Amino acid sequence: MNGFLELFSQYDVLGAFLVNIELTLWSALFSLVLGVILVVMRISPISSLRAVASAYVELFKNLPLTIIMVFMVLGAYAQLKLSFSDSFATNFFWLAVTGLSLYTAAFVCESLRSGINTVPLGQAEAARALGLGFMQSATEIILPQAFRGSVAPLGNTLIALLKNSTVAAAASVSTETSSLMSEMIEFRPDVIIQIFLIFAFGYVILIIPIGMLTTYLSNKLAVRR
Repeated sequence: MNGFLELFSQYDVLGAFLVNIELTLWSALFSLVLGVILVVMRISPISSLRAVASAYVELFKNLPLTIIMVFMVLGAYAQLKLSFSDSFATNFFWLAVTGLSLYTAAFVCESLRSGINTVPLGQAEAARALGLGFMQSATEIILPQAFRGSVAPLGNTLIALLKNSTVAAAASVSTETSSLMSEMIEFRPDVIIQIFLIFAFGYVILIIPIGMLTTYLSNKLAVRR
């Protein structure tokens, strides 16, 4: 127990977890917005939009996240001069959020598309019969039902995003958990078991409530047909 208390007093463990939570929340918001746009494009009657959305999803689904995060620093920041702030810490934080959002949006799109597949075809046909256009049908009839049908996959995507936020170290975010864990192992190898347990249980504590909430909402919001 003394080893744990000593580590917490020497290192800002809670602050590191807070950084990962912030990365997750901002990335979840932006990836949800982009994912909705992508799924609307994928079900659009315009073939060029469907092709662009499909290409985006296939590209980012099959790219390793580490490559994307490294590109945000060496490509977007160093070569393309993309900058969000004069502060290095703030700038790299938002570069990491951008990389995580671009990557996760592909999985959000697929999760929502699985929800759309649960909506009976007759719903869209009825919307057209009532004179609703594509965007009206999508936003007022199809997507609301799709969200209810995709709670579970969206919850799994959020859990994966939380765990993926540890890759932010590749985008030079030096205050998140994986960076701090590496620092602690380097300077305190004598308590490596305690270090492992701190971060392992930390993520278990964060992830279990998300899974429980997802299961509850999935059962609560499921469309009974």
